[in-house]
Amino acid sequence: MSRPNNWTLPNAITVARIIMVPAFVVAFVNGRHDTALLLFVAAGLSDALDGFLARVLRQRSQLGAMLDPMADKLLLITAYMCLGLGGLVSAWLAVLVISRDVMLIGGMALLHFWGVNIRTRIRPTWLSKFNTCAQIVLVIAVLADLPGRLWQGMTQPLVVVVAAATALSGAHYIYVGLGLFPRGE
Repeated sequence: MSRPNNWTLPNAITVARIIMVPAFVVAFVNGRHDTALLLFVAAGLSDALDGFLARVLRQRSQLGAMLDPMADKLLLITAYMCLGLGGLVSAWLAVLVISRDVMLIGGMALLHFWGVNIRTRIRPTWLSKFNTCAQIVLVIAVLADLPGRLWQGMTQPLVVVVAAATALSGAHYIYVGLGLFPRGE
């Protein structure tokens, strides 16, 4: 029986995205918000690229299915921690975004522990995809707004959209997740 080849171009791109996270933190902490912005945009684009290439090149893998969402969560949790601790977004928003992702990770681990095949039972919805996109756009807007007020006035409406999408998406995953626990009979 042969082992699957996990050394694919899409997986390499995902690993590069994971490596960009500490580089983003270093740039952000050192006040290099322009570099942090470029790294974040590159990481965001790599998220779309690795999925596209996996489909087009027919290089989907179990490793990629595990690494891709992990890389997304790592990037967004880290970015919102930096923005929240740096005072660039409200603490309540950073806590909301981070809490949703931590709840998702914990809920999936719990479902897995209870024997639920989460790979086949939980799929990203249009709401969760919109939420991720909105969260990425807000990080970009906040970082782009720092040097020259490029997005002045745009970030506050985005905060409202991100907060609503995060809360709704989190509530939806809770609803779906609770329905997947085995029932005692």
